Amino acid sequence: MRYTVIGAGSWGTAVAAMIAPKVETTIWARREDVAEDITLHDRNSEYLPGLDLPPELSATTDLEDAVEGADVLVVGVPSHGFRSILESAAPRIPPNVPILSLSKGIEQGTLMRMTQVTADVLPDHDSSVIGVLTGPNLAREIVGGQPAATVIAVQDDETARTLQGVFMGPRFRVYTHSDVIGSESAGATKNVMAIAAGMAQGMGFGDNTLATLITRALVEMTRLGVAMGGDIRTFPGLAGLGDLVATCNSTQSRNHKVGVGLGEGRKLDDIIGEMNMVAEGVKSTRGVLALSDQYGVEMPIAAQVGRVLYEGVSPVEAIGELMTREAKSEYGS
Repeated sequence: MRYTVIGAGSWGTAVAAMIAPKVETTIWARREDVAEDITLHDRNSEYLPGLDLPPELSATTDLEDAVEGADVLVVGVPSHGFRSILESAAPRIPPNVPILSLSKGIEQGTLMRMTQVTADVLPDHDSSVIGVLTGPNLAREIVGGQPAATVIAVQDDETARTLQGVFMGPRFRVYTHSDVIGSESAGATKNVMAIAAGMAQGMGFGDNTLATLITRALVEMTRLGVAMGGDIRTFPGLAGLGDLVATCNSTQSRNHKVGVGLGEGRKLDDIIGEMNMVAEGVKSTRGVLALSDQYGVEMPIAAQVGRVLYEGVSPVEAIGELMTREAKSEYGS
Protein backbone atom coordinates (compact mmCIF):
# COMPACT_ATOMS: atom_id res chain seq x y z
CA MET A 1 0.00 0.00 0.00
CA ARG A 2 1.19 3.48 -0.84
CA TYR A 3 -0.22 6.55 0.88
CA THR A 4 0.26 10.09 -0.38
CA VAL A 5 -0.25 13.15 1.79
CA ILE A 6 -0.80 16.35 -0.18
CA GLY A 7 0.36 19.32 1.84
CA ALA A 8 3.43 19.60 4.09
CA GLY A 9 2.14 22.07 6.65
CA SER A 10 2.17 21.16 10.32
CA TRP A 11 -0.83 18.83 10.32
CA GLY A 12 -0.14 17.20 6.96
CA THR A 13 3.40 16.48 8.10
CA ALA A 14 2.19 15.12 11.43
CA VAL A 15 -0.24 12.74 9.73
CA ALA A 16 2.42 11.57 7.27
CA ALA A 17 4.86 11.03 10.14
CA MET A 18 2.35 8.82 11.96
CA ILE A 19 1.80 6.41 9.10
CA ALA A 20 5.23 6.41 7.39
CA PRO A 21 6.68 3.66 9.64
CA LYS A 22 3.69 1.43 8.77
CA VAL A 23 3.06 2.01 5.05
CA GLU A 24 5.01 3.53 2.18
CA THR A 25 4.29 7.26 2.51
CA THR A 26 5.09 10.23 0.30
CA ILE A 27 4.28 13.81 1.20
CA TRP A 28 3.89 16.54 -1.39
CA ALA A 29 5.31 19.96 -0.47
CA ARG A 30 4.82 23.12 -2.46
CA ARG A 31 8.31 24.38 -1.57
CA GLU A 32 11.55 22.67 -2.54
CA ASP A 33 13.32 23.62 0.72
CA VAL A 34 10.58 21.99 2.80
CA ALA A 35 10.71 18.80 0.72
CA GLU A 36 14.49 18.62 1.01
CA ASP A 37 14.37 19.19 4.76
CA ILE A 38 11.95 16.28 5.17
CA THR A 39 13.76 13.88 2.84
CA LEU A 40 17.37 14.70 3.74
CA HIS A 41 17.17 15.72 7.40
CA ASP A 42 13.98 14.06 8.70
CA ARG A 43 12.73 17.46 9.77
CA ASN A 44 10.18 20.06 8.77
CA SER A 45 11.89 23.04 10.31
CA GLU A 46 9.47 25.49 8.74
CA TYR A 47 6.28 24.09 10.28
CA LEU A 48 7.38 21.70 13.06
CA PRO A 49 10.73 23.06 14.26
CA GLY A 50 12.71 20.92 16.65
CA LEU A 51 10.78 17.69 16.02
CA ASP A 52 12.21 14.60 14.35
CA LEU A 53 10.33 12.84 11.57
CA PRO A 54 10.60 9.13 10.71
CA PRO A 55 13.33 8.36 8.16
CA GLU A 56 10.83 6.30 6.14
CA LEU A 57 8.98 9.48 5.11
CA SER A 58 9.92 10.89 1.70
CA ALA A 59 8.87 14.20 0.17
CA THR A 60 8.52 15.62 -3.32
CA THR A 61 7.42 18.82 -5.02
CA ASP A 62 6.17 16.91 -8.07
CA LEU A 63 2.41 16.60 -7.54
CA GLU A 64 1.83 14.21 -10.43
CA ASP A 65 4.60 11.92 -9.20
CA ALA A 66 3.23 12.02 -5.65
CA VAL A 67 -0.29 11.07 -6.71
CA GLU A 68 0.58 8.52 -9.40
CA GLY A 69 -0.01 5.00 -8.08
CA ALA A 70 -1.19 6.08 -4.64
CA ASP A 71 -3.62 3.68 -2.97
CA VAL A 72 -4.89 6.36 -0.56
CA LEU A 73 -4.79 10.16 -0.81
CA VAL A 74 -4.77 12.40 2.25
CA VAL A 75 -5.32 16.07 1.39
CA GLY A 76 -4.04 18.58 3.93
CA VAL A 77 -3.95 21.89 2.05
CA PRO A 78 -5.96 24.92 3.27
CA SER A 79 -9.54 25.24 2.07
CA HIS A 80 -8.82 28.19 -0.23
CA GLY A 81 -6.28 26.15 -2.20
CA PHE A 82 -7.97 22.78 -1.94
CA ARG A 83 -9.83 22.88 -5.27
CA SER A 84 -6.92 24.06 -7.41
CA ILE A 85 -4.53 21.45 -6.02
CA LEU A 86 -7.07 18.68 -6.50
CA GLU A 87 -7.78 19.84 -10.05
CA SER A 88 -4.07 19.59 -10.83
CA ALA A 89 -3.92 16.07 -9.40
CA ALA A 90 -7.26 14.88 -10.81
CA PRO A 91 -6.00 13.16 -14.00
CA ARG A 92 -3.85 10.83 -11.87
CA ILE A 93 -6.54 9.82 -9.37
CA PRO A 94 -8.47 6.57 -10.06
CA PRO A 95 -12.19 6.69 -9.17
CA ASN A 96 -11.98 4.16 -6.34
CA VAL A 97 -9.04 5.56 -4.36
CA PRO A 98 -10.01 6.61 -0.82
CA ILE A 99 -9.51 10.35 -0.29
CA LEU A 100 -9.32 11.80 3.22
CA SER A 101 -9.50 15.53 3.86
CA LEU A 102 -7.59 17.10 6.75
CA SER A 103 -8.85 20.61 5.99
CA LYS A 104 -11.36 22.24 8.32
CA GLY A 105 -12.89 25.00 6.28
CA ILE A 106 -15.63 26.13 3.94
CA GLU A 107 -14.90 27.06 0.32
CA GLN A 108 -15.66 30.71 -0.32
CA GLY A 109 -18.40 31.34 -2.86
CA THR A 110 -19.66 27.76 -3.18
CA LEU A 111 -20.01 27.18 0.61
CA MET A 112 -18.87 23.61 -0.01
CA ARG A 113 -17.21 21.40 2.55
CA MET A 114 -13.95 19.85 1.35
CA THR A 115 -15.50 16.44 0.64
CA GLN A 116 -18.07 18.24 -1.51
CA VAL A 117 -15.27 20.06 -3.32
CA THR A 118 -13.58 16.70 -3.88
CA ALA A 119 -16.75 15.21 -5.36
CA ASP A 120 -17.23 18.30 -7.50
CA VAL A 121 -13.70 18.13 -8.91
CA LEU A 122 -13.92 14.33 -9.33
CA PRO A 123 -17.54 13.75 -10.42
CA ASP A 124 -16.92 10.11 -11.37
CA HIS A 125 -15.25 9.24 -8.07
CA ASP A 126 -16.87 6.81 -5.62
CA SER A 127 -18.33 9.24 -3.08
CA SER A 128 -18.52 6.55 -0.38
CA VAL A 129 -14.71 6.52 -0.07
CA ILE A 130 -14.36 10.32 0.23
CA GLY A 131 -14.10 11.30 3.88
CA VAL A 132 -12.46 13.33 6.59
CA LEU A 133 -10.03 12.82 9.46
CA THR A 134 -10.84 15.19 12.32
CA GLY A 135 -10.66 15.62 16.07
CA PRO A 136 -8.66 17.26 18.87
CA ASN A 137 -5.35 16.86 17.07
CA LEU A 138 -2.64 19.48 17.61
CA ALA A 139 0.24 18.63 15.31
CA ARG A 140 3.20 19.14 17.65
CA GLU A 141 1.65 16.96 20.35
CA ILE A 142 0.89 14.18 17.86
CA VAL A 143 4.43 14.15 16.46
CA GLY A 144 5.72 14.28 20.03
CA GLY A 145 3.90 11.05 20.80
CA GLN A 146 1.37 12.40 23.27
CA PRO A 147 -1.82 10.30 23.61
CA ALA A 148 -4.69 11.55 21.45
CA ALA A 149 -7.68 10.34 19.45
CA THR A 150 -9.39 11.18 16.20
CA VAL A 151 -12.33 10.29 13.98
CA ILE A 152 -12.21 8.99 10.42
CA ALA A 153 -15.60 9.70 8.89
CA VAL A 154 -16.21 7.74 5.68
CA GLN A 155 -19.47 6.25 4.47
CA ASP A 156 -17.99 2.96 3.28
CA ASP A 157 -17.47 0.72 6.33
CA GLU A 158 -14.73 -1.42 4.82
CA THR A 159 -12.72 1.63 3.79
CA ALA A 160 -13.18 3.17 7.23
CA ARG A 161 -11.88 0.03 8.96
CA THR A 162 -8.90 -0.24 6.61
CA LEU A 163 -7.90 3.38 7.23
CA GLN A 164 -8.48 2.93 10.95
CA GLY A 165 -5.98 0.08 10.99
CA VAL A 166 -3.29 2.17 9.30
CA PHE A 167 -3.73 5.38 11.28
CA MET A 168 -4.24 3.81 14.69
CA GLY A 169 -1.22 3.43 16.97
CA PRO A 170 -0.31 2.92 20.63
CA ARG A 171 -0.67 6.66 21.30
CA PHE A 172 -3.20 7.60 18.64
CA ARG A 173 -6.64 6.07 18.96
CA VAL A 174 -8.84 6.17 15.86
CA TYR A 175 -12.62 5.85 15.81
CA THR A 176 -14.69 5.33 12.67
CA HIS A 177 -17.84 7.26 11.85
CA SER A 178 -20.21 7.49 8.91
CA ASP A 179 -21.29 11.10 9.53
CA VAL A 180 -19.13 13.01 7.07
CA ILE A 181 -21.41 16.09 7.07
CA GLY A 182 -21.47 16.53 10.83
CA SER A 183 -17.76 15.85 11.25
CA GLU A 184 -16.79 18.38 8.59
CA SER A 185 -19.23 21.09 9.63
CA ALA A 186 -18.03 20.78 13.23
CA GLY A 187 -14.41 21.18 12.15
CA ALA A 188 -15.15 24.35 10.21
CA THR A 189 -17.29 25.88 12.94
CA LYS A 190 -14.83 25.22 15.77
CA ASN A 191 -12.23 27.40 14.03
CA VAL A 192 -14.62 30.35 14.26
CA MET A 193 -15.23 29.65 17.93
CA ALA A 194 -11.49 29.37 18.60
CA ILE A 195 -11.11 32.96 17.43
CA ALA A 196 -13.80 33.98 19.91
CA ALA A 197 -12.03 32.08 22.70
CA GLY A 198 -8.74 33.72 21.82
CA MET A 199 -10.35 37.15 21.92
CA ALA A 200 -11.66 36.40 25.42
CA GLN A 201 -8.17 35.43 26.55
CA GLY A 202 -6.59 38.44 24.89
CA MET A 203 -9.02 40.65 26.79
CA GLY A 204 -7.92 39.10 30.06
CA PHE A 205 -11.05 37.08 30.84
CA GLY A 206 -10.83 33.89 32.88
CA ASP A 207 -12.20 30.39 33.15
CA ASN A 208 -15.85 31.30 33.68
CA THR A 209 -15.89 33.22 30.41
CA LEU A 210 -14.14 30.44 28.52
CA ALA A 211 -16.43 27.74 29.88
CA THR A 212 -19.47 29.80 28.96
CA LEU A 213 -18.16 30.45 25.48
CA ILE A 214 -17.27 26.82 24.75
CA THR A 215 -20.63 25.58 26.00
CA ARG A 216 -22.61 28.03 23.91
CA ALA A 217 -20.27 27.47 20.96
CA LEU A 218 -21.16 23.77 21.07
CA VAL A 219 -24.84 24.76 20.83
CA GLU A 220 -24.17 26.82 17.70
CA MET A 221 -21.99 24.11 16.18
CA THR A 222 -24.69 21.50 16.76
CA ARG A 223 -27.50 23.69 15.41
CA LEU A 224 -25.73 24.31 12.15
CA GLY A 225 -24.41 20.78 11.71
CA VAL A 226 -27.79 19.14 12.31
CA ALA A 227 -29.50 21.62 9.97
CA MET A 228 -26.99 20.67 7.29
CA GLY A 229 -27.81 16.99 7.73
CA GLY A 230 -25.31 15.91 10.38
CA ASP A 231 -25.99 13.34 13.10
CA ILE A 232 -26.63 15.01 16.47
CA ARG A 233 -24.49 12.33 18.15
CA THR A 234 -21.41 13.64 16.34
CA PHE A 235 -21.25 16.94 18.17
CA PRO A 236 -20.61 15.79 21.77
CA GLY A 237 -17.88 13.53 20.35
CA LEU A 238 -14.28 13.95 19.22
CA ALA A 239 -15.11 15.74 15.96
CA GLY A 240 -17.29 18.25 17.82
CA LEU A 241 -16.70 18.93 21.50
CA GLY A 242 -13.27 17.31 21.53
CA ASP A 243 -11.90 19.48 18.76
CA LEU A 244 -13.68 22.54 20.13
CA VAL A 245 -12.14 22.19 23.61
CA ALA A 246 -8.63 21.60 22.25
CA THR A 247 -8.70 24.51 19.82
CA CYS A 248 -10.36 27.00 22.16
CA ASN A 249 -7.81 26.31 24.91
CA SER A 250 -4.55 25.85 23.05
CA THR A 251 -1.88 28.43 22.37
CA GLN A 252 -0.81 26.13 19.51
CA SER A 253 -4.04 26.86 17.63
CA ARG A 254 -3.58 29.39 14.84
CA ASN A 255 -7.19 30.54 15.13
CA HIS A 256 -6.80 30.99 18.86
CA LYS A 257 -3.67 33.07 18.27
CA VAL A 258 -5.57 35.33 15.89
CA GLY A 259 -8.25 35.82 18.51
CA VAL A 260 -5.74 36.62 21.25
CA GLY A 261 -4.18 39.30 19.07
CA LEU A 262 -7.56 40.83 18.30
CA GLY A 263 -8.48 40.75 21.98
CA GLU A 264 -5.27 42.61 22.76
CA GLY A 265 -6.30 45.33 20.32
CA ARG A 266 -4.01 44.45 17.43
CA LYS A 267 -4.94 44.76 13.76
CA LEU A 268 -5.94 41.60 11.91
CA ASP A 269 -3.53 42.23 9.01
CA ASP A 270 -0.63 42.60 11.42
CA ILE A 271 -1.50 39.35 13.18
CA ILE A 272 -1.85 37.39 9.94
CA GLY A 273 1.35 38.91 8.59
CA GLU A 274 3.36 37.36 11.41
CA MET A 275 2.04 33.84 10.83
CA ASN A 276 3.58 31.32 8.44
CA MET A 277 0.47 29.12 8.45
CA VAL A 278 -3.16 29.69 7.54
CA ALA A 279 -5.74 30.36 10.25
CA GLU A 280 -8.76 28.77 8.56
CA GLY A 281 -11.28 30.56 10.78
CA VAL A 282 -10.40 33.97 9.34
CA LYS A 283 -11.79 32.92 5.96
CA SER A 284 -14.27 30.28 7.12
CA THR A 285 -16.22 32.62 9.38
CA ARG A 286 -17.75 34.25 6.32
CA GLY A 287 -18.76 30.86 4.96
CA VAL A 288 -20.15 29.64 8.29
CA LEU A 289 -22.26 32.79 8.58
CA ALA A 290 -23.53 32.35 5.03
CA LEU A 291 -24.51 28.77 5.88
CA SER A 292 -26.27 29.91 9.04
CA ASP A 293 -28.32 32.29 6.91
CA GLN A 294 -29.00 29.61 4.31
CA TYR A 295 -30.27 27.15 6.91
CA GLY A 296 -31.97 29.72 9.13
CA VAL A 297 -29.78 28.92 12.14
CA GLU A 298 -29.05 31.48 14.86
CA MET A 299 -25.31 31.73 15.63
CA PRO A 300 -24.69 34.81 17.78
CA ILE A 301 -21.08 34.00 18.71
CA ALA A 302 -20.11 33.38 15.09
CA ALA A 303 -21.93 36.58 14.08
CA GLN A 304 -19.90 38.65 16.51
CA VAL A 305 -16.64 37.05 15.36
CA GLY A 306 -17.62 38.06 11.83
CA ARG A 307 -18.26 41.64 12.91
CA VAL A 308 -14.81 41.84 14.48
CA LEU A 309 -13.04 40.24 11.49
CA TYR A 310 -14.86 41.96 8.65
CA GLU A 311 -16.49 45.11 10.00
CA GLY A 312 -13.84 46.46 12.33
CA VAL A 313 -16.01 46.12 15.44
CA SER A 314 -13.94 45.96 18.64
CA PRO A 315 -13.95 42.75 20.71
CA VAL A 316 -15.22 44.80 23.65
CA GLU A 317 -18.29 45.84 21.66
CA ALA A 318 -18.80 42.27 20.40
CA ILE A 319 -18.75 40.86 23.93
CA GLY A 320 -21.19 43.54 25.01
CA GLU A 321 -23.59 42.59 22.23
CA LEU A 322 -23.47 38.94 23.24
CA MET A 323 -24.00 39.58 26.93
CA THR A 324 -26.93 41.95 26.48
CA ARG A 325 -28.97 39.80 24.10
CA GLU A 326 -32.59 39.17 25.01
CA ALA A 327 -32.93 36.79 27.98
CA LYS A 328 -34.05 33.32 26.85
CA SER A 329 -34.38 29.71 27.98
CA GLU A 330 -31.10 27.80 27.72
CA TYR A 331 -32.68 25.04 25.66
CA GLY A 332 -34.75 27.41 23.59
CA SER A 333 -31.78 29.24 22.10
